[in-house]
Amino acid sequence: MNPKTISKPADKSKDKIKEPENFKVILLNDHYTTMEFVVEVLVVIFHKTPEDANKIMLDVHRKGKGLVGVYSWDIAATKAQQVHLEARKREYPLRCIVEPA
Repeated sequence: MNPKTISKPADKSKDKIKEPENFKVILLNDHYTTMEFVVEVLVVIFHKTPEDANKIMLDVHRKGKGLVGVYSWDIAATKAQQVHLEARKREYPLRCIVEPA
């Protein structure tokens, strides 16, 4: 084997592991979705306590949107999809968005 063709191992000190980006999951207010359904979504899908779910629901109701949590992309996108699927099943127009944290 020719020594010139042997590749050198990569310099490990230059390889930096990047932490995954985080994304905010935000519920948006509308004039049709009930407060009870929003609380239910927060408890069932996001595993919030009833007290935390009520606080977030009131933010959605009063401010037009409410921060549910900060997650990695996969989790945030999955939870947003679950919200939309459950809302459609119950015929509510509830929207959930994901944006960079």
